[in-house]
Amino acid sequence: MSQTGKDFRFPQGFLWGAATAAHQIEGSPLADGAGPSIWTRFAHTPGMTLNGDTGDVACDHYRRWRQDVALMRELGLTAYRFSVSWSRILPEGTGRVNQAGLDFYSGLVDALLENGIEPLLTLYHWDLPAALDDRGGWLNRDSADWFAEYGSVLYRALDGRVKKWVTLNEPWVVTDGGYLHGALAPGHRSRYEAPIASHNLMRAHGAAVQAYRADGAHQIGLVVNIEPKYPASDSAEDAAAVARAHAYMNEQYLHPALLGRYPERMPEIFGDAWPEWPQADFELIRQPLDFVGINYYTRSVTRADDSYPLKAGAVRQPLGTYTETGWEVFPQGLTDLLLWFKDTYGDTPLYVTENGAAFFDPPVAEGGRIRDPLRIDYLRKHLRAIHEAIEAGVDVRGYMAWSLLDNLEWSLGYSKRFGIVHVNYETQQRTPKDSARWYGRVIASHGSSLADPLPD
Repeated sequence: MSQTGKDFRFPQGFLWGAATAAHQIEGSPLADGAGPSIWTRFAHTPGMTLNGDTGDVACDHYRRWRQDVALMRELGLTAYRFSVSWSRILPEGTGRVNQAGLDFYSGLVDALLENGIEPLLTLYHWDLPAALDDRGGWLNRDSADWFAEYGSVLYRALDGRVKKWVTLNEPWVVTDGGYLHGALAPGHRSRYEAPIASHNLMRAHGAAVQAYRADGAHQIGLVVNIEPKYPASDSAEDAAAVARAHAYMNEQYLHPALLGRYPERMPEIFGDAWPEWPQADFELIRQPLDFVGINYYTRSVTRADDSYPLKAGAVRQPLGTYTETGWEVFPQGLTDLLLWFKDTYGDTPLYVTENGAAFFDPPVAEGGRIRDPLRIDYLRKHLRAIHEAIEAGVDVRGYMAWSLLDNLEWSLGYSKRFGIVHVNYETQQRTPKDSARWYGRVIASHGSSLADPLPD
């Protein structure tokens, strides 16, 4: 049914933004006294990233941030979600503070505020200081104290100017990719390590929130990536596979943070690799949160199989539209997830902190135009899906498109472009794509233009 003419105006105060991550855009990872991170080390290990791509230059945002803030203002963004490189602030992970690193982020925050853009600061988007990895990284229970110390340095320097803080970005990816399957830094492959890393990440989250309550006066939350799981058939085996996949991806981090316990299926999933945890850990993890961020990209139609640890796998949909990363475009899944969150965890305020797609983008055309109709269609449908959830009573307060800039897609290097702004990696020229201009019109209309037909 056509939605032309429907009122898509979003609530007053809704934040319209875009998101990035430090290692993916900044470049200059060792500049001005910064220490190496696990991603610096991982990307420089032969065979770990596509084409040997590294974040040494990336989008050169470390030197071009003023230009990028001006671009945000031009597009009309009212918010910008970014992460801080831990090893820029504490080169050894703890102890000595690198003032040059603090000054970089302080200048960025000031520029955002001067341009009417609210900063959403993420403490951890996957780039653990290498010095801490040498001490066991997230397998070391001391990591909770390390993270709280790091957070406190930033709270004391930036709180007040920054009023929305995020502890962790996507702990599921950190653990599943970095400790279980080895595709991401630090590149471990161990079913015994994965639950330990997950648990210490959540303890670190709790410790950082505790530290914020001591030093800060505004809002702090957690960001998770979640996706709905739908059964591939009516069989009991597929229903059980869906339950395991849902617990592993969608409940494993939200349950301890919001309910003070892990989902019941975790011991079944990990078997003898699943430890028993002391109750005091859950009291640390379950801290009052001001909001939760949801990163949503796709769904999974799930069937039972023999894969470890879930004995479940995704089934490609023959009639589905898929992005360059092989993810199905399924906006209804975002509505379903937002409603599930409200039904499961109550009325905690939500932000959609990442949502976007990698599609093939043509070279910059004459006149500087890059047509990306598939990305416009993706963003439009997902914003409509959020509006539907808001109409159903979900308290969604903002949307951050992923990503502001084409960037380093981790171990996939520069092969996938998620940006609404094209980056020529040789010249560092930024060119807003049609999707950026379209998004600017959505922002200017506060969502009303979502009722308009797609542009030619």
